[in-house]
Amino acid sequence: MHITAAEAHVMEALWRRQPMSADDLVAEVGASQAWGEATVKTLINRLLKKKAIKSERAEGKHGYRPLIDRSVYVHSESQGLLDRLFEGQLAPLISHFAQHRPLKADEVERLKKLIDGMAEK
Repeated sequence: MHITAAEAHVMEALWRRQPMSADDLVAEVGASQAWGEATVKTLINRLLKKKAIKSERAEGKHGYRPLIDRSVYVHSESQGLLDRLFEGQLAPLISHFAQHRPLKADEVERLKKLIDGMAEK
């Protein structure tokens, strides 16, 4: 399932707090993105059709919940980026970022620990 960048804003709001009503989503996502009510409701409807979120009634209110875990979404998106731009290879991705954005000392240490941990397996 492909979630667009715009739809991801709605998903992020739902991952942070659920259930949320359409009004809650319009207030949170609409305000942060300067989108109107119609735009946010269109995104909600798209996500419903994709079965990325579900609609339910709770405590007399209509709310929305995500059907996809954020970790699954992040994995899919990051793997897609890796496949599209770096032929599925992790080293060129890290090299690219290291060449175009200086790594902070703590980032270098975390990468070293990650690599050392992988080498031990």
